[in-house]
Amino acid sequence: MGGDRIAAPLAADHHHGRAEKKRVVTLGNVRLRDQGTNEIILIPTPSSDPNDPLNWPQWYKYYMATVICLAMMICNFLAAGPSIAMVNITMDFFAGAHPGRNPKLFHAAVAKVAYFFTTCALMQGIGNFFWVPVANKWGRRPTYVFSYLIYFASAVWLCFEHSYGGFLAGRVIMGFGAGAAETIAPITIADIFFLHERGTVMALYSSFLAVGVAIGLIISGVITIDHHWRVIFQVASALVGLVLLIAFFAFPETAYIRETPTDDSSSTGTPNQRSSTEKNPATAISDPESAPRRHATPSQRKYPTSPPSKSSTAPLPTTATIGFLVAMTSNVEIAYEATYKFKSWQVGVCFVSALIGSLAGIPLGGWWGDKVADYFTKRNNGIRDPEMRLPAMIPAMITAPLGLVVFGVGIERGLHWMVPNVGIALLNFAIVQGTNVALVYVIDAYRPVAGEITLAVMGFKSLFGFLLSFYTNTWVQQAGYLNAYGTMAAISAAVLVCWIPLYFWGKTIRHVTWSWPVISYIHWSEDREVGE
Repeated sequence: MGGDRIAAPLAADHHHGRAEKKRVVTLGNVRLRDQGTNEIILIPTPSSDPNDPLNWPQWYKYYMATVICLAMMICNFLAAGPSIAMVNITMDFFAGAHPGRNPKLFHAAVAKVAYFFTTCALMQGIGNFFWVPVANKWGRRPTYVFSYLIYFASAVWLCFEHSYGGFLAGRVIMGFGAGAAETIAPITIADIFFLHERGTVMALYSSFLAVGVAIGLIISGVITIDHHWRVIFQVASALVGLVLLIAFFAFPETAYIRETPTDDSSSTGTPNQRSSTEKNPATAISDPESAPRRHATPSQRKYPTSPPSKSSTAPLPTTATIGFLVAMTSNVEIAYEATYKFKSWQVGVCFVSALIGSLAGIPLGGWWGDKVADYFTKRNNGIRDPEMRLPAMIPAMITAPLGLVVFGVGIERGLHWMVPNVGIALLNFAIVQGTNVALVYVIDAYRPVAGEITLAVMGFKSLFGFLLSFYTNTWVQQAGYLNAYGTMAAISAAVLVCWIPLYFWGKTIRHVTWSWPVISYIHWSEDREVGE
């Protein structure tokens, strides 16, 4: 690790044809466009093997992205969906707890029922401290299959569990199984898509995480119109089982070890060669699973044992905003029931606004982020720094605190129910748009340890969401919706503005901190550079 050589920030006159024979640690600073032709250079450099996931046909790559997004949506379906029936669940598990007849007992019982959702969300994050090493050592596909098998088994179990302790244990196990897909998906996307393609696909990933919450709440609410709340788990079990079957029968392995190039010809190609590969994926295979793939073994991979450097924590502010959404969903039915006398299904339908906001965040998180990064890349003579994507954070920086304020004011003042709905839409837009920009930024900067960084982000999100939702109902009761959500808005604004110093000094931070002793623990071996 001490012998690692750092690629100095590339000068404007540096030509990509001068490839060094030994790979260096790039820390995200790469030439993305040819200086002479302005053609896109494929990063990572694909191998000549047609079974290399980078060489798969575009239609197959987007099929994979579709399956990943479906898995993302379903992994959050049961995490938040049943919370729409919080009142009924509380009355089922605690006899005598009724919001009208015994409000004191009811509020105490709600705090205990909230554990069903907070502990599940917590385990979705911290469970990945187990799943990410498993995915790195044994592959993505086995991890998807095994984690979804746990998810499916726990969902079926909870259809029939009636004791509080047993139900809580089932939710903990469910969170452990459901969370794996959240963290492994960005690694899978980086396995099969080139650098210039990741923004849009990662936007779909981020949006379907939020869409899963919205769809779960909407469908769960509709189910409660004519059915018991346990039917939510029966329907979800069928959906989880469907994804499990797809993962088992139609989801190939994407982990692939590319050989370290030994000369210029093996490590780079001419711009025309690279661009022709991009324009015509004829070298790709008709059956991506027709030949064996090379997988990482413990001797080939070196795993980090401590957190990455400062710029790798960029997504943490946006995960704080996700934590506020977790807090909102744990309190939303009680808020709408008390203010507007809404039934569970009516509250669920209100989350159509979350769906609209999430979908609106896709183009501004992906396409817009790519355009912003490409604009600054062209101005820098084709050299891409990960920080060039960060100005695309501006929409999220505005809409996240605005959404929280609008929601709090709407509920506190008893304004028309569309007002808090607008707040929900704005917050979900910010989560999809901002999280995607920040996460792609970090993956661009630290691609060789994308899994470990995503793990840190998701772990923080779950821990923050757990702690916040743990106290949300008590906080709102004591301070009121306006003060509570106003404080959340202030915190959100303060953390989201952090993209500005990272934009100016992020590259310097990455290179300076690389030599720090504590950061040496995350240095990676050459095989992880994969041409970047």
